[in-house]
This record gives sequence, structure tokens and C-alpha cells, in this order.
Amino acid sequence: MPQGQTSPDIIADKLRGLSETDKSFLQLVFESAEHDNKLFDGIALHLDRESEAPFLNTLRLERCGEWLGNTAPARLQIRLMEAARSSQHPAYLALRNGLVRSGGLERAYPKAAV
Repeated sequence: MPQGQTSPDIIADKLRGLSETDKSFLQLVFESAEHDNKLFDGIALHLDRESEAPFLNTLRLERCGEWLGNTAPARLQIRLMEAARSSQHPAYLALRNGLVRSGGLERAYPKAAV
């Protein structure tokens, strides 16, 4: 994937739409660790845009969080949760609820049997 096609603006737009084409694009971004910083910049931009929207669509943000938690590789799960916890705004809370519902963090880092 060319470097110029992974700008935070494009990633934020893909997260907002989350169509099948958008999901395919984001899965390609997940495959390369070199795109991780742009991915998280795009997530932050998406959350900032949603938090400033006149109408907050929490269901769409929860579905986005759930999809991210189910689809993103293990190396991203902690950073996804950190991004969702970086604000108390309801947009971040909705994303966090979706991430928790997906169980991605628990699958990536299972609890030790003690």
C-alpha cells in the first residue's frame, strides 16, 4: 500500500463509513506495523470529529470499537484501549464499550491461570 494512501484523514473517513470496502482498506493498514502511528492519528481524528458533531451516534461508535477489537491484530489492542480511554467524552466511551464487548484485549493478552 503506498505511503500517501494512509493519511489520518483517510483513516478517519474509513472509520466513519466502515463499509465493506473501508474495512478491507483498514485491514490492509493493520497488516503493516509501519502504519500504526497513522492509524492511531486517524482514530484520534475520527473521535475528535465525532465528539464535535451536533448529534453523537454512539451506536455507530460502539460498532466501530467492536469491529476494531475483533479485527485488529494483538499488537494494537492495548493502544486501541488506551486511545479509547484518553478522554471522558461520550464518543470515547462508546468506542471503549465496543472494544470491551469485542473481547479483543482479553484474546490478545489472556489472564494468567493463578
